[in-house]
This record gives sequence, structure tokens and C-alpha cells, in this order.
Amino acid sequence: MISETIVDFKKISVFQKNNLVLVNVDFEISKGEFVYLIGKTGSGKSSLLKTMYAELPAIEGEASVVGFNLRKLKRKEVPYLRRKLGIIFQDFQLLEDRDVHKNLEFVLKSTGWTDKNKIDDRIKQVLEQVGLTAKNFKLPHQLSGGEQQRVAIARSLLNNPEIILADEPTGNLDPETSNGIMRLLQNISENGQAVLMATHNYNLINKFPHRVIKCEEGTITTSSY
Repeated sequence: MISETIVDFKKISVFQKNNLVLVNVDFEISKGEFVYLIGKTGSGKSSLLKTMYAELPAIEGEASVVGFNLRKLKRKEVPYLRRKLGIIFQDFQLLEDRDVHKNLEFVLKSTGWTDKNKIDDRIKQVLEQVGLTAKNFKLPHQLSGGEQQRVAIARSLLNNPEIILADEPTGNLDPETSNGIMRLLQNISENGQAVLMATHNYNLINKFPHRVIKCEEGTITTSSY
């Protein structure tokens, strides 16, 4: 079976403002693949992720993500690209003034969902997927760090994205909780959604081995781990 490529970067340069961060960025990610993105702080991991969701421009070369040509992407097309991506941050970025259900409802309404029954059904589905059905009406501060990150993962799944971009998703969590988050992200990739996870945690990479993309000395290398 031929694997379906959903991310394809060829000879891309990544800039943060006017500073060249990465050059000759060259890699592919296939549907359902789990890939780590590693490198020292300041090596370009977050900048590469931001290029993938069009917060930073892709310069030179060729870059396509989930069918969008990043080199020709118009500003008005960016929201449509991002609906096909799930983005997870280290610090959860939940809205503190509303409960879990309202956090997820806010995302669906802002991406064009209008039918209340469909919204409620989709929220129920993603909370089941991350094991949080009993936490629907809890406020973020009433949840543990691991539970908050599960809500953030549920939020990333709402629009059934083709790839999850996870920027240090276990960075604020203890080892046992991190293992649970890793198993959840692996299940997501086994169900057909690719996962690109930036991390510093080599213990997790050893425990859950997958292909590795490394940012180093202004470019990237790829390898199996």
C-alpha cells in the first residue's frame, strides 16, 4: 500500500522575523505517522511548527501541508489550513473563565459549526476519545495538569484534523502523566491522524520509539530512533 504524504517540505528556509533559523529543510510526513521533532532550545523546533500552520512564512523551495501550498497561501486561506491541523501547546491555553464543554464549544462555533446537537455530539465524542467524559462541566483550574492537556488534545481533534502538531505537550507534566499522554497520542496516530511532536524528553523517545527529525546547526536531519 502506498503511503499518503500529507506534509512535504523541499529546500525550505525558515525565518523568525529577519533572522534565518533553518535552511534546506527537507522532510515528508505520511498519513498516520508519528514523528518526533527534537533539538536544543532555540534550534528552530517551534519556528518549524509555526511555518507549518502559517504563522511564519515558508521561504524558497516547496512546502505543502494537508493539500495547501504554503508558498502560495493567501491570508484568507490560513483559517482553512488550520482547520485541517490540530495544534497542542505545552501550556494548554484553555479559556479559564469557562468549563471544558464551553472551551470546546467555542472552538467549534468559531470554525463554523452552528447545529447545537451536532456540537454537543462532537464534544462528547472527543471527550470519550481522551477519557474525560466525566469532566465536561469542570473549570480548567479544577483539573490536574494531565487532564488539562487531555482537554487540549480533545480540542485539537474537534475538526478531525489530518495531522496533530504538538509543541512540548508533556513539558509541564510528571513522568507517569506524560506516559499517559504519549499513549493517547500514539492511539491517535494509529487511528490515521499523523502526529508531529516537539520534545526534549529522550526518555519518552526511548520508551515510545518513532522516526526523529532533529533541528541542529541551522538545518534538520531525519532518522529512525
